Amino acid sequence: MLGFNEEEFLEQVRSTVALRPQIEELVARIQAGHWKNIYFIGAGGTYAAALPYERFFQTRSDFPVRTVIGKEFVLAPDPQFGPDSVAIFASVSGTTEDILDCVEFAREKGALTIGFTGYPESPIAAAVDEVLLSAPKAWPFDVQFLLFGAAFLAARGEFEGYDRLVQDLDYIPEALVAVTKQADAVGQAFAQKHAETDYHFLVGSGNLWGFTYLYSMCILEEMQWLRTTRVHAAEFFHGSLELIEKDTSMLLFVGEDETRPLMDRVHSFATTYSDDVTVIDTKDYALPGVSDEFRGLLSPMVADAVVDRFSKHLAQARDHSLDLRRYYRVVEY
Repeated sequence: MLGFNEEEFLEQVRSTVALRPQIEELVARIQAGHWKNIYFIGAGGTYAAALPYERFFQTRSDFPVRTVIGKEFVLAPDPQFGPDSVAIFASVSGTTEDILDCVEFAREKGALTIGFTGYPESPIAAAVDEVLLSAPKAWPFDVQFLLFGAAFLAARGEFEGYDRLVQDLDYIPEALVAVTKQADAVGQAFAQKHAETDYHFLVGSGNLWGFTYLYSMCILEEMQWLRTTRVHAAEFFHGSLELIEKDTSMLLFVGEDETRPLMDRVHSFATTYSDDVTVIDTKDYALPGVSDEFRGLLSPMVADAVVDRFSKHLAQARDHSLDLRRYYRVVEY
């Protein structure tokens, strides 16, 4: 398939699943200690990628967990953040400057700092108290974040089925390859249809809202220089719907959690008033070896595997490399 190295992909995802013993050990130490809250501190894609796992905690537990935009958090920190806090960071390269600044801030506050990355010699790996290493370039961080959250809440008696979940995750590398193969033709068709489209409207909800935000800003805008609007399904009917016209390209990210009715409502409106609606529904994709019980939790991983095919084919159809930048890490800002 275009731009897909199956062997490398499997190595990367398997390396994230293999972090389970380290994550469990870390969770046990946190729960045996004095820590009273958890902060996922991100920038851009890593902020967006953590949103489903903030939600995972907040819909199951009263243990305080927040996802924050790092640079804003440094300037306007939560008064509860300090020596009793756990700060979780992620960076594919281990060099994200905003994250490095935030790690330094968190350490100054006395928080326990945890970093997920694929490069042991990277600045972020060296800066955090605890580094958990995957294979280089492993993305996304969903497996690590989900394992951390599920292990933490299971130990508190707030998440049932942890042992079944980790068994399912053993199948996820090959299952995501199957998703990628199934989605390839869909992604190619979208790219051929939209090679000249310069504006897309994206909607998501629940644990796919963070992914919707990420795909809009970090892929279509950053990597393809396309104009986008992104809105949560629950907010769509409070203003953004006025932008929809018959030729508006709409991408609807539909998951399998309890917010699916919000997306059903948007879908009904979208297909009435636009002739260009693309639905990425994780329910359409088989996950061999994975039980129905946890499909909803795995939706962000499935959506990422699906739209990888959109991205690779768009880059080819538009003759615009996903690595091309005008400003990001190119100029001073």
